[in-house]
Amino acid sequence: MKKYLFSFGIVSILSVSILFPAKTLASWAYSFVVWDGYVYVITNETVNEVDEEIGHVTKYSDREGTYSGNFSNVFPKGTKYYSIVGVSTDEAISVEDGNGAYIKANRSGEYAGNKNDRWTVSSTIIIVWILIFVIIAMMGIYYINKRRG
Repeated sequence: MKKYLFSFGIVSILSVSILFPAKTLASWAYSFVVWDGYVYVITNETVNEVDEEIGHVTKYSDREGTYSGNFSNVFPKGTKYYSIVGVSTDEAISVEDGNGAYIKANRSGEYAGNKNDRWTVSSTIIIVWILIFVIIAMMGIYYINKRRG
């Protein structure tokens, strides 16, 4: 009985640690915002003439990962994005810095996070169901062995 419980504990701990690895804190390679599915890298250049508001930060995180929406790793949720007078949003946008200034952010490419969102949610659900199945199976084996022995 004790041997079985010890084995069950070890298998459970290993299963949980493999299926749900701990997220580690990491520093981003650069500061950025995501707008309309594209990454815009923050520069040190200020913008004097902004045009119209085009969006805002919907998700902030300082942990590496993939996120949906208008994500930023430096600006808080609610920070506004603006188009720049005479500059296409395919090239750059401006970001309000919270002190009344506008900072230029250059477009660097498509953001992969939006493509992975559906898979991330599905994989979490699958992992949870697998874990539930393993626990139920181990409990069944335990009770069968208990009846026989």
